[in-house]
Parts: sequence; structure tokens; C-alpha cells
Amino acid sequence: MTLTQQILTIGTMVVATVSTRFLPFLIFRSRKTPSYIHYLSNVLPPAVFGMLVVYCLKDVHFLSAPFGLPEIIGIVTTIVLHVWKRQMLLSIGGGTAVYMVLVQTVFA
Repeated sequence: MTLTQQILTIGTMVVATVSTRFLPFLIFRSRKTPSYIHYLSNVLPPAVFGMLVVYCLKDVHFLSAPFGLPEIIGIVTTIVLHVWKRQMLLSIGGGTAVYMVLVQTVFA
């Protein structure tokens, strides 16, 4: 990839990212936010995390060693941390750290 292509790619990504962040504020600045937008703001985050869990577990073989234990322990750690502290970053980071330690050391 040439330098020009790299600059154009990065520029395109910057414009796409910034526009998706500011577009809702531009669209709804002068009127009340529709009820379906409020509904989506409540429903989409749990749905995205549910899809991520399914995606992460799709290749786990629960019938052969280590029977998905690192994944299950990581998920349980994430749930416990989230119920305890209600901090998304701590929950995800803690669960990921526990999973990585397990995979790299215990279940290597």
C-alpha cells in the first residue's frame, strides 16, 4: 500500500467515525428524540454483548479437554465483577485478564 493509499484510507476512516458520532446530534438537535431511538438505546447494548458471547463461544469444544473451562471461568469472572462493581471496563478487562492467564498458564 502506497503512502497516498494509506493517507486516503485513514482519512476515510476518520470521516466515517466522526460522522457516525455527530450525525445523530445533528439530526435530532431541534426536535424530540423519537421513542424508537430510546428503545434502541436500551436494547442494543445487551444484544451486542450477547452476540459477542455467542461469537466467542462458537469454536469452543465442550466435549473435549479442557471442556471450555477457561471460557466458562472467564465469563463467570466477568459476571461477578460486573454484578459487584457495575463497571463495564473493569468487568471486561478482569474477565479477559483471567481468561488469558488461564489459557497461557493453567490450560497451556
